Amino acid sequence: MKLSKEFKTGLLAIIAIAMIVFGYNFLKGENLLEKSRTYHAIYDDVEGLSSSSPVTINGLQVGSVSKIDFLNEEAKLLVSFTVKNNFEFSKSSIAKIYGGDLIGGKSIAIEPNFLDKNLAVSGDTLTSEVEDGLFELVNNKLTPLQFKVENAVTGIDSLVTSLNFVLDTDSKQSIKSSIVEFETTLKSLKTTTQQINVLIGENATKFGTTMDNLEHASTNFVGISDSLAALEIQPMFVELKQNLANLNSITGKLDKGEGSLGKLLDDDGLYDNLEASAKQMEELLEDMKLNPKRYVHFSIFGKKNRPYKSSDEDK
Repeated sequence: MKLSKEFKTGLLAIIAIAMIVFGYNFLKGENLLEKSRTYHAIYDDVEGLSSSSPVTINGLQVGSVSKIDFLNEEAKLLVSFTVKNNFEFSKSSIAKIYGGDLIGGKSIAIEPNFLDKNLAVSGDTLTSEVEDGLFELVNNKLTPLQFKVENAVTGIDSLVTSLNFVLDTDSKQSIKSSIVEFETTLKSLKTTTQQINVLIGENATKFGTTMDNLEHASTNFVGISDSLAALEIQPMFVELKQNLANLNSITGKLDKGEGSLGKLLDDDGLYDNLEASAKQMEELLEDMKLNPKRYVHFSIFGKKNRPYKSSDEDK
């Protein structure tokens, strides 16, 4: 049987159209030859999720997003996605939008609830969640940091303003003068240190001799201390104690007027007599100096002694 050209042309057109439809759906992530299940989830914001975005379970891609459309006048979004894997999950599983970095886009991750035995069937609507993406996480971390940086900048600005107010022209000049004086002091200290080092270097031998002398003196001191330790100090203290006791006894007797010396110290009459005698002796010596003739008579011819006359009669 010979086919006509028209039949061949129609057959080729049908095949081409089928390939175009199949290829278009394949590019969208749908395989018309593979059996799949369709599920839905409702979101307030899909945050960049698009058709053909992957659907994963524990990181393994099991499907793709097939359609995103507005659900009602409240602008809620209905996301439909297909799952081609035979893996079963419960109806209470969560369809979470995640990802979104500098290169890749958003995806849907199905988080199965293994405690629920009510399995999801094609056409069910799963619970929806949206995970913070990279930009949201960065923004959440940077916002508190931004406030801290702003507060720090404000504090630094206030500090600089206060310093400018305090550090007027006179204060700045004083600080400069203080720094110059401090540098001069450091230079003087450096010079003094160098002089001390030179002095120590020049007198190192003398210092060594001095240290030897000190060591020799300490050795002698140790010998003297050993000699003192070897002396019989206890008998010396006993004898000293006895002498002090005797001295205390003597002073006690003197205080009581006992003995000749004690009576002499306590007898006021004897003191008065001694004082009067001394006075008379002084007067006698004075009169002998003034009138020696009264007491010494010398005569060759045996002249008789004249009777004593007082000084008033001589006058």
